[in-house]
Amino acid sequence: MALTEETQQDKIEIVGDFKMVQVRTATVIKRDGVEISRNFHRHVVSPDADISGESDDVKAICAVVHTDAVKTAYAAHLAASTTE
Repeated sequence: MALTEETQQDKIEIVGDFKMVQVRTATVIKRDGVEISRNFHRHVVSPDADISGESDDVKAICAVVHTDAVKTAYAAHLAASTTE
């Protein structure tokens, strides 16, 4: 009876005006090759985030959607919301 664990990013979505990148990671537990458990973890990558620790897929998406215009708009949004 061999148990194995696999981790995979099974969903990457771009959400909202500031192009937040939402990443869902699945952890799959298998016994003798048959899935017996699946759990999910989500995290969001904002335009001002450090993406050095992200997967190559997430880095590639961020490079495309987190343009200078999006980063500037997001920074202005954060500045405006902290002064309110």
